[in-house]
Amino acid sequence: MITITIRTAALGLLSVFALSSCTNPQNEPEASKPLAAQSDQPKYLDHTQSIDERVDDLVARMTLEEKVAQMLNDAPAIERLGVPKYNWWSEALHGVARAGLATVFPQAIGLSATWDEPHMFEVATAISDEARAKHHNFVSKDKRFLYQGLTLWSPNINIFRDPRWGRGQETYGEDPYLTGRMAVQFIKGLQGDDPKYLKTVATVKHFAVHNGPEPERHEFDALADAKDLWETYLPQFEVSIKEGGAYSLMCAYNRYNGEAACSHKQLLQEILRDGWGFDGFIVSDCGAIKDIHAFHKLTPSPQASSARAVKAGTDLNCGNVYPSLVQAVEEGLITEAEIDVSVKRLFTARFKLGMFDPQDQVAYANIPYSVVDSKKHKELALTTAQKSLVLLKNDNNTLPLSKSLKSLAVIGPNADQWLMLLGNYNGVPSDPVTPLRGIKELLGPSVNVQYAQGAELAPGIPMFEVIPSKFLSHDKKPGLQVEYFDNSLLEGDVVFTETHQNIDSNWSDKAPKEGIDDDDFSVRWRGELTPDESGRYQLGLASTCNTNVYLNGELLVNTEYHFRNEYGDPRTLKSDWVELKAGESYTLEVTAKETYADAQVQLVWAAPRENLKKEALQIARDSDAVVMFMGLTARMEGEEMDINVDGFRGGDRTKLGLPANQLQLIKEVYALGKPVVLVVLNGSALALNWEQENLPAILEAWYPGQAAGTAIASVLFGDYNPAGRLPVTYYRSVNDLPAFEDYNMTTQTYRFFNGEPLYPFGYGLSYSSFKYSDMALKTSGNINDGVEVKAKITNTSKRDGDEVVQVYVSNKKAGLKLPLRELKAFERINLKAGETKNLSFSLPSDAFTMIDNDGNKQLEP
Repeated sequence: MITITIRTAALGLLSVFALSSCTNPQNEPEASKPLAAQSDQPKYLDHTQSIDERVDDLVARMTLEEKVAQMLNDAPAIERLGVPKYNWWSEALHGVARAGLATVFPQAIGLSATWDEPHMFEVATAISDEARAKHHNFVSKDKRFLYQGLTLWSPNINIFRDPRWGRGQETYGEDPYLTGRMAVQFIKGLQGDDPKYLKTVATVKHFAVHNGPEPERHEFDALADAKDLWETYLPQFEVSIKEGGAYSLMCAYNRYNGEAACSHKQLLQEILRDGWGFDGFIVSDCGAIKDIHAFHKLTPSPQASSARAVKAGTDLNCGNVYPSLVQAVEEGLITEAEIDVSVKRLFTARFKLGMFDPQDQVAYANIPYSVVDSKKHKELALTTAQKSLVLLKNDNNTLPLSKSLKSLAVIGPNADQWLMLLGNYNGVPSDPVTPLRGIKELLGPSVNVQYAQGAELAPGIPMFEVIPSKFLSHDKKPGLQVEYFDNSLLEGDVVFTETHQNIDSNWSDKAPKEGIDDDDFSVRWRGELTPDESGRYQLGLASTCNTNVYLNGELLVNTEYHFRNEYGDPRTLKSDWVELKAGESYTLEVTAKETYADAQVQLVWAAPRENLKKEALQIARDSDAVVMFMGLTARMEGEEMDINVDGFRGGDRTKLGLPANQLQLIKEVYALGKPVVLVVLNGSALALNWEQENLPAILEAWYPGQAAGTAIASVLFGDYNPAGRLPVTYYRSVNDLPAFEDYNMTTQTYRFFNGEPLYPFGYGLSYSSFKYSDMALKTSGNINDGVEVKAKITNTSKRDGDEVVQVYVSNKKAGLKLPLRELKAFERINLKAGETKNLSFSLPSDAFTMIDNDGNKQLEP
């Protein structure tokens, strides 16, 4: 190590620039360039001092402009103080997301369907292990880009109030209690239990009254009374702060009762900080500060919006509006002292993460990279997927299917597409297993498994597939010529070339070749596309890079400055329909520019498919049984999406049933008289009315993650006994629901719905049977002591299995709009065949409180 000592006029102290062959030596703090001389170091670099003292010392040395810059999600370095740049935006909803290789667990709604608190903690621990390992790997290369940090903007604990909301898949369902219990375990698993350091920071979002409609979220005013606020929209946030200890919170886009969520003093100051004692930092949803003046029209200018938000308590701007805070100070809209409060909260988080301390002092900094995609985590992803599966129907023991079948037809658009297994906010698994593959691997060659897509996803939403190699060539040779550049601009000399048979590249968080910067390279594919059938085609891209497609020199698809820059998920972006002629060659050029995190490019198309249904019906006729994989995808439901066809609008849904073409295919296959098992993959409740009435077996699989196929096959053929339970109500029709925009909890969710659901909240079948007996309540007579609930449960079957025991409370008091029933305790337990266990639940007095019309809690005797 060589040190150069320089006197810094701005600080009046000695600073040291550390020169080393390593970017970040094992025992150096991340903020090691430059460091103060040990004999005269500033207090903020002395890890023996308290964090509060260190933060105060550091912030006192900063200029107003430097402070304001630190309040942006992409905070720049302050080199004179040895503060490295930091990007606050990272995702970990069901695995480390958008940062390359990671273990991908079931989507959040599937995690909740496990109804298993200890398992949720185990999953979150694995996620935070990978987040830590990946972060330090990035930092060792001086990478501090988007999605590479330790402040994780998860979990989403909004209430899934209405099944039409496209982002409901990101939540833990419709119930505040279940959501809160699962959230507490997830938060604890992310943040760790070290007495001094946070493992990562968990961010609960989106505070507080937020769950659609998605297209209007930037301007929508969610109207709800105090009773609904405290009874439905706040409980899971309160327990996440008080018990879970979440150190960060994200405020929502929309207004609540007239005030923007990110400038809402009642929510952010009175309730969150004053009422619940929250001492972490608040980040805006991305672009939400701009919304205050641009769409909500609450302020006349960016500086007024910024001042209003900071004064209310929003410390960090995901966006680019907070630089106007400098002007806001000049105009007297806010003081520098008020800005200091937010800056100190932000740096307190970074110090709590150990970012300014020697790595040998921070145990979490030494988690090896080998945990990423490890065997242990892969096994956990499989177990989690199995636990999340919900058996909705199983007449006459149709399931499990026999492994001695001679032939099996696997049909459906969700049967063999790995991207459809992941939902949104996902990482990139190393070896995702589709349902078709899982079934084939389990059954082996002895069973003839045939596959047919059968149908498009929906009218107007075709299936895309990677363009097969037989249609691609260059210079009359198979495949495409590929050129690589060691910059993200496609400039300079070509570093190396090769041939790809098609475009299906996944470099994860690595570079195409050693010696190239994994966050600064670009690629160009060139050749010819020659279809073998005339008709209308759509070309598309599933890419995390800034990627363009040119056909005969015309730009067809452009992802640059599109989804990647906003959200990062590899969504399929498609061209308009183009007419192509069979046998005619079209010049093809695809360019991809990588700038950070993971790198993935697929060139896909929707080709003319006239015989989809015919092929499916044929293989069904030739098989002993049929398994159909239908449902939705994250292309159909999700976040602010550019989609507006029958049944889908902007990421939300307008109908609850399967798309009409999927249902028609199911009916025609069923009419053949073969045993038909339906497996649905989706993130929100489906109105499976005809299916429930006619099909013998239905399995809900959600978006089950990387181990989807193995997990589903294990249930279908009896290697795993399902026990997942629904975290949402399955309604029969949208006619059972109030207007989507109505946030008043009058008839929504199982707590208020008076009708007959298709499948109720908490529902799920098993291959085992269970009997409850000797149920009893015990109370001391003191209203403050709560109630003890006891019972016995027996597995009355010949098969080991899990049961999810659920305890509900109903309040019969008249005069108030009260929930019909409310979940107050649950436990997932395993019982051997014939085994009996004693159950005991202690319900605290708080389980018997009700919320009056003013939002106050009342304890009922």
